[in-house]
Amino acid sequence: MYHEIQRLNRDGHSINSISEFLGINWRTVKNYLGMDEFEYEQFIQNQSDRKKLLDTYEHFVYVRLDKHQSTSAAQMHDLLKEHYPDFPEVSPKTVFNFVMGVRQKYNLPKIVCEREYMLVDELPFGKQAQVDFGQYNMRTTKGKRVKVYFFTIVLSRSRYKYVYFTDHPFTTQLSVMAHENAFAFFEGIPQEIVYDQDSVFMVDENHGDLVLTKGFNQYVKRQAFDIYFCRKADPETKGKVENVVKYVKQNFLYNRSFEDIEILNTEAIAWLHRTGNYMEHGTTKLCPKQQWELEKDHLKSYKPVEIDLPKGTLYTVRKNNSISYKSNFYSLPQGTYKNSGSEVRVAEDNGTLIISLPDGGELCRHKKCNGKGKTISNTDHKRNKIDKVNKLIEQTASVFSDNLTAKEFLNCIKKEKPRYVRDQLALIEKHAGECPQSVLDEALTYCIENKIHSAVDFISVAKKIGGDLDKNELPNEKPIAKNIKIKTLNDMASDMEPSTSYIADYENIILN
Repeated sequence: MYHEIQRLNRDGHSINSISEFLGINWRTVKNYLGMDEFEYEQFIQNQSDRKKLLDTYEHFVYVRLDKHQSTSAAQMHDLLKEHYPDFPEVSPKTVFNFVMGVRQKYNLPKIVCEREYMLVDELPFGKQAQVDFGQYNMRTTKGKRVKVYFFTIVLSRSRYKYVYFTDHPFTTQLSVMAHENAFAFFEGIPQEIVYDQDSVFMVDENHGDLVLTKGFNQYVKRQAFDIYFCRKADPETKGKVENVVKYVKQNFLYNRSFEDIEILNTEAIAWLHRTGNYMEHGTTKLCPKQQWELEKDHLKSYKPVEIDLPKGTLYTVRKNNSISYKSNFYSLPQGTYKNSGSEVRVAEDNGTLIISLPDGGELCRHKKCNGKGKTISNTDHKRNKIDKVNKLIEQTASVFSDNLTAKEFLNCIKKEKPRYVRDQLALIEKHAGECPQSVLDEALTYCIENKIHSAVDFISVAKKIGGDLDKNELPNEKPIAKNIKIKTLNDMASDMEPSTSYIADYENIILN
């Protein structure tokens, strides 16, 4: 090392360039350049004779390594602290260097059980593809850092590849859309696709029993391809696509500036045609594009599937039930935050932020703030209305004999009159005590059969059923109101009809 540093210095290289080339600290380079050969020999001698801080623990380390040669330095560090309460505070690197010194002194190299690999025959055309995800930190033209996420798939025989970028983590629906784009790019579908056990594809795995996410399971059935999931912590099963992920990062993304996600995807397709699928493959020594021309005839025919993606971008929900959107904070209804993975979807529409659940159910709306650092809140969000309304429905349904049927009816009222659901429930509960149980149950059945979803109408129906009127007088939609006689001080007044005037009389008065 010393002579190599001296040689590079004689060739005119700077301290920093020598440091980068040799992979050592620049201070070490500077110290070595400041020594002649005699001084360097003295320095090495002093290093070997120098007493080490952990020398008193050498026998303990030796005994442990002699008995269990595969013990790591990190585990040895913990064992030393366990058996020696007065063990000094040293860095893990110090312990690592000491353990390595003991290994070299007593010839006790670390035993590592390495996996054996066998050469695998090339698969037939159209047989298999491999899928994986990646992420990369890019820089914008203004120097800001942006994380991008990408989906990549490669045909195992031809090595023909496709990549799709997004600016937020992949969901099941977004992954399905990426598959659709890839199949269109390949002009066909392979017989089998290999995956990691990723949460966008799988819910659970139990000794080979795979539980797929609902959206992905439906998609696999519609496009009719086989799936194969690697075992946990075994990425080498799909080594071809692992190499593609590294290739995308090192060849396409490295030192590339980020403008927006659409431009990045356009640049990625151009890179695939120019380099990714055009250059000779390092292993096969063949051009992936030329091999794909042969493989596409062996792929299954592809018919597009319409993917209904919710509008907007996913944002993380903060613990205080809010989101950060373009340097401002917007409140969310209480109870939106469930855990650290809670997300909502945000879309803009004519200056209004529409905030929805990831699957598309709308939560609330806010007027977009053009400033920065502002907090836009809605005091109504401090109430957990969903839980309270559900409790009110439970409470109101309990007055009926058939609770499930009552909940169905009350939920229909909630759906049709969401702003007045509290008033509707209170009205039903108030008048329920005035009617016999049999009348309430019969009125409930009548309203459900005739699709009457109103508390006022329900009460009218109950009164008619419990009154003297014939049930045949009940309406199919709305009950008919009774003629009500107004009670006045003069009983004759109720039978009086007011005289009417004519507009012509007023016109004559004005003209004259």
